[in-house]
Amino acid sequence: MSKILVTGGCGYIGSHTIVDLVENGFDVISVDNNSRSSARILEGIEKITGKKIKNYKVDLCNFDDTYAIFQENTDIDGIIHFAAYKAVGESVGQPLMYFENNLVSLINLLKCVQEFSIPHFVFSSSCTVYGNPDSIPVTEATPPKPAESPYGYTKQMGEQIINEFSKANPAQCVLLRYFNPVGAHPSIAIGELPIGKPANLVPAITQTAIGKLPQMTVFGTDYPTRDGSCIRDFIHVSDIAHAHTLAIRFLQEGKTNKRCEVFNLGTGNGVTVLEAIRAFEKVSGTKLNYVTGPRRAGDVIAIYANNDYARNALGWETRYSLEDMMATAWKWEQRLKVDAKFYQSKPADLN
Repeated sequence: MSKILVTGGCGYIGSHTIVDLVENGFDVISVDNNSRSSARILEGIEKITGKKIKNYKVDLCNFDDTYAIFQENTDIDGIIHFAAYKAVGESVGQPLMYFENNLVSLINLLKCVQEFSIPHFVFSSSCTVYGNPDSIPVTEATPPKPAESPYGYTKQMGEQIINEFSKANPAQCVLLRYFNPVGAHPSIAIGELPIGKPANLVPAITQTAIGKLPQMTVFGTDYPTRDGSCIRDFIHVSDIAHAHTLAIRFLQEGKTNKRCEVFNLGTGNGVTVLEAIRAFEKVSGTKLNYVTGPRRAGDVIAIYANNDYARNALGWETRYSLEDMMATAWKWEQRLKVDAKFYQSKPADLN
């Protein structure tokens, strides 16, 4: 089994990707300082896979501590890099924190890729690199526009750093630009754990429906879209996770001679915020308490993917419908209502 290092392994997409990697025969280690995640998620991973995952509680902005992971694991064949701050609104208010955390951690990892001759590197990028595109759906060749937030700029800069790095180093890299991951693992053993008030739509929906939030706001109903609300490409987190496994295999099997490849990960279907709310109400049988409000800084008007390249080159297919996404997200929220204290407590011996 080849060994893959997953950064941000206790996070939302990282944890689902660890499950997918293990189920596809990979040996996995994780690094996550749990500043915005719960180490309890590792127990959910173990419940699903039967494997106990070693996690290094390390801040990747600390180079010496990061370097020590590679000294201890000289057989790492690939890295999947998720660890980053990701709240668009927060990045608008605290841009320096986002630039420092997201870019310094990436640079430290790439230094280790170079030093330890790691052959494969997969980067968690985002559709935010496209800004407000001139036309949709976007393809990998769509010219990036100015990002709408400091978070988006960190993804644009991250991609540029990796591109330049790959020109000067033998490691092959993949940039995965995904759209709006939602839902939870079908087992409902792992899912999204937002810190504080959720910045993303679906956790805001489920937390409102279950009563954690008194109501939610739809930001902007005057956009030039079919119902005035923003359009997004929602995709189930397990579909996103499997694409990372396929990306590692793609590199390991030598299916490209390019130094750096780019793939869009979306369903190819644009869904408005109001349509997403109606889909949730349908599967949950719950009427959502929401109000409309003004546009929010940093939000792109409309974006969804052309995913032809990922389907053709990676052999990737999406398996989950919008209703599946909402149903698993709702079941996970209901589980959290019962198990909230479990996820908030600190395990003594998971690391």
